[in-house]
Amino acid sequence: MDPPSKSWSIHTRSEIIAKYQILERVGAGAYADVYRGRRLSDDLIVALKEIHDYQSAFREIDALQILQGSPNVVVLHEYFWREDEDAVLVLEYLRTDLATVIDDAKKKKNGLPVGEIKRWMMQILCGVDSCHRNMIVHRDLKPGNLLIGDDGILKLADFGQARILGEPGFDTSEENPQTYEHDGSSLQAGSGNQEQGTVLREEYFRVLDELKTKRSAEDIDKDTNIPDGNTSCLATCTTSDIDDDPLKSSFSYEAREDDGEEAGCLTSCVGTRWFRAPELLYGSTNYGLEIDLWSLGCIFAELLTLDPLFPGTADIDQLSRIINVLGNLDEKAWPGCSKLPDYGIISFSKVENPPGLEACLPNRSPDEVALVKKLVCYDPAKRATATELLHDKYFNEEPLPVPVSELHVPLNRKGEDENSPWHDYNYMGSDSDLEDFGPVNITKTGTGFSIQFP
Repeated sequence: MDPPSKSWSIHTRSEIIAKYQILERVGAGAYADVYRGRRLSDDLIVALKEIHDYQSAFREIDALQILQGSPNVVVLHEYFWREDEDAVLVLEYLRTDLATVIDDAKKKKNGLPVGEIKRWMMQILCGVDSCHRNMIVHRDLKPGNLLIGDDGILKLADFGQARILGEPGFDTSEENPQTYEHDGSSLQAGSGNQEQGTVLREEYFRVLDELKTKRSAEDIDKDTNIPDGNTSCLATCTTSDIDDDPLKSSFSYEAREDDGEEAGCLTSCVGTRWFRAPELLYGSTNYGLEIDLWSLGCIFAELLTLDPLFPGTADIDQLSRIINVLGNLDEKAWPGCSKLPDYGIISFSKVENPPGLEACLPNRSPDEVALVKKLVCYDPAKRATATELLHDKYFNEEPLPVPVSELHVPLNRKGEDENSPWHDYNYMGSDSDLEDFGPVNITKTGTGFSIQFP
């Protein structure tokens, strides 16, 4: 599907240029362009994200409004959106990202120090915890969407694929909010506007089931299976200077019902392939926050090894790489997996003695391997939550996480070179090239056909 044509430019929007000087374009994709700008009132450098897709804009604004005040989520200062015009989000400008940190570490002999790895992990967990406490599933967690300021603060960004599964703040089960140490000061690991409590696993699944039922008659989704380009907002860490109702817009936006997808359905075509959970690869449209937890595991593994955990070239190759490490997906590994939409269509030869994640994490400690295993597992219900991992013993053992001020932050964000090993991170296609896998066995069944890969 071709991206929508642009009938105007951000440079011609009088309400924008009256408040901001557009300096340069720093990112471009099929559905968004990002510009570095300067706020005229105080010379603050900002990122202006011009979003050409209605649903992406709606989702990003909605999520960032809910997460306003979360210390590890990018700040939305304000936005411009009127009828028949693209939305322009004014975000804090963060200069680099975790993908650049990993690439920079690969050039060094000893990689990333354990203390730095732990601090990066804890910041990511705090950001994801804020999202999940508010029942927001990001759906596109990857190193390139984890932006970093000059002061070492990491923030989740690019919420264009995010979905809000229910009303925020459902988990206020304790009087006192849960806090975590963050470079010597205590920061709340959740939305800055609400009391946070421990999310019990049983309570989470109960609420999630209720919300899925409730929203099935009123919500929609859209197939966003399109390269997103390098459209993160880049920047310096700032605090939001919002008025009482800073995010008000003259255009009242309502979710449209004409996106070609049945109301109430999520789509499996989300995220970036290397970080996509198995349930998505098997076509599930009935998933929850757990798909973010799988992505977290892949990111953590990459921080430890400096290489992608499952760098698949197509969806079938992605599944094959996962199965060759974890073993075949069956009812024993994940009760109920046979109900996945494509489970009966695609099958693989039996993997004898799969090596497990230990083989993918050579020279890493048992605690580090155990941490990744808590996230990279078939059964979504067994994946550890962000809240649980923030209390994991790994982060309280020597070497301890370094202060944020001691983190090494690369000077520049990695460019989008075609030859870059990170170039595939921006590819989200779901069409598999069967020729890459040699001969396949296709068998007719009572309801269609089955494909078996060697």
